[in-house]
Amino acid sequence: MQKKVRHSHPASFNYETLAEICDILSTAGKLNQAARAVVTYLTNHLNLKGASLMLLNRRSKKLEIASSQGLSETYLNKGPISSSRSIAASLEDGPVAISNVRDDPRLQYPDEAVSEGIESILSVPLVLRKKPLGVLRIYTSEPWEFTMEDITFMQAVALLLALVLDNIRVSGAYKTSIEALKELRPPIRRAKRTLHE
Repeated sequence: MQKKVRHSHPASFNYETLAEICDILSTAGKLNQAARAVVTYLTNHLNLKGASLMLLNRRSKKLEIASSQGLSETYLNKGPISSSRSIAASLEDGPVAISNVRDDPRLQYPDEAVSEGIESILSVPLVLRKKPLGVLRIYTSEPWEFTMEDITFMQAVALLLALVLDNIRVSGAYKTSIEALKELRPPIRRAKRTLHE
């Protein structure tokens, strides 16, 4: 018996959902808070199997999980994810939509995806100023034929995440610079008060 292919729920991929994600991200002060909040919200709100945010390690050229929701430790530790193989190609080529993990050659770990109960995956890149930062992925437990609206929505979420991550990074560097300058600056000596003051 062939599984029924699900299409997106129009009520889920809308401006209201995007506004809620913006609100969640605007309150995140740290990278792990932003990552956790978004993957949790996407998984719960869109009724997904799970979601993950992976960031690119520029030295190893591997994608490393920053946060995930709904996925087992076994699946998360299945092996290194090469940025030049599998659907990680979305870093260079844009979004990759896989409606059936069982027969798509782009997957690096198809057997592990099947064992995890994953049927479909959408991977969208996090890119800022033409530099790849990582990927945002959503996973479904039933076949899902991703529409252009789904992909565009997830691209918008990925762009928001990239902007927030960059802002957190810059803000952290700014705070570190201020702290370093304070340590270098000699303490200000206060003049002694006289009786005439």
